[in-house]
Amino acid sequence: MDLFSYSEQPEAGMGLLADRMRPTTLDEYIGQEHIIGKGKLLRRAIEADQVSSILLYGPPGCGKTTLAHIISRHTQGEFVRLNAVDASVKDVREVIDRAQDAKALYGTKTILFLDEVHRFNSARQDALLPAVERGTIIFIGATTENPFHYVNGALLSRSTLFQLEALTKEHSLAAMRRALVDEEKGLGFMQLRVDEEALLHIASMANGDIRRALNALELAALTTPPEQDGTVHITLDVAEESIRRPIVKADESTQYDVLSAFHKSIRGSSDAALFWFLYAVEKLGMDPMVFLRRLIAAASEDIGLANPQAMVQAVSALDAYRTNGWPEARLNIAQAILFAVESPKSNAVVMAISRAMDAMDELKSAEVPLHLRDAHYKGAVKLGHVGYQYPHHFPGHYVKQQYLPDKLDGMNFYQATEQGSEAKIKHNQELRRRQDGQ
Repeated sequence: MDLFSYSEQPEAGMGLLADRMRPTTLDEYIGQEHIIGKGKLLRRAIEADQVSSILLYGPPGCGKTTLAHIISRHTQGEFVRLNAVDASVKDVREVIDRAQDAKALYGTKTILFLDEVHRFNSARQDALLPAVERGTIIFIGATTENPFHYVNGALLSRSTLFQLEALTKEHSLAAMRRALVDEEKGLGFMQLRVDEEALLHIASMANGDIRRALNALELAALTTPPEQDGTVHITLDVAEESIRRPIVKADESTQYDVLSAFHKSIRGSSDAALFWFLYAVEKLGMDPMVFLRRLIAAASEDIGLANPQAMVQAVSALDAYRTNGWPEARLNIAQAILFAVESPKSNAVVMAISRAMDAMDELKSAEVPLHLRDAHYKGAVKLGHVGYQYPHHFPGHYVKQQYLPDKLDGMNFYQATEQGSEAKIKHNQELRRRQDGQ
């Protein structure tokens, strides 16, 4: 447990550039204009020291912790930070006890900032809830994970959720340019000449992570030998040596989101479906089997009998992956994905299941019609298990007879569409209905 302390900023050259340049005011804060821009609710609350319990949700490096730092500088109460990775229920209760004393004795409030709140298990979150409900503490949680998956519903309902967006290359550029001219906390005390293409490269490779961009800029500045006039020239080559391609973080929420994007893209975009699959496997390190299972599901859920070959392609791709492994089976899987996306679409299978399930739920029990019951034993005729008509003995290999239970007779669960191969199925269904006099 620690308290944020902001007596004086460290001198230039002391600590990492990203730490020295950490914004201390809302005007210095970069990005998230949609929640802390002029006149926005959260900005007004911070400036008036009236922040209530909130959750800050966004990707790594988007400024959640920095925003909490700024809030700490605007509050007249105590600001306590706990990290959910190592904080215990005992730590939480100690903060609550201190907050109760501060409120009772001095009338002061306590803000508890819980970083990485998604790492707090349910029991520890439950320990927080009564204090939040009573107003003993003001809770600020920060998480990179979807809070609807990881934060207790009760705690979530008592907090205002603010979703922070990933920062962009432009945000990183703004932060680096600010650091280059700041003589007190930044690199303005140095004789630097930075090529624009070098800044652009660092900003691009940082992928919206301002800390990473500033650290790379500082590394380039401090490790590049000065020229004869004392100037340190940061070229594109220097920038390329100072920052490498980032490793993409693949937390559980990200994996669910990418898998969702993949399935939804199967319904409408070959390019997107292929991209999300390759991105997940090559960049995030996800198992191709996860996507093959989803592809097989989509073959029935979104294509069905409009193109039955989509299922064949998907299962064949699964066999190819089991036989050849990765990356050899990449071509086979890509082929199955593209085949699925470009196939005519139908959700008639899904709808048929839904209608049948609804009908089943309405029945207490279903009696099998006598003529459909097993008749392969002596005495079946005496029990009335007669009357079944063998369709192959009739023209068109079809004969009208009751197949469903009495209460469901005449219902139609599977309603073929006019998509792809289902158009022929629909035509046959209509012929049979006319023949049945429906």
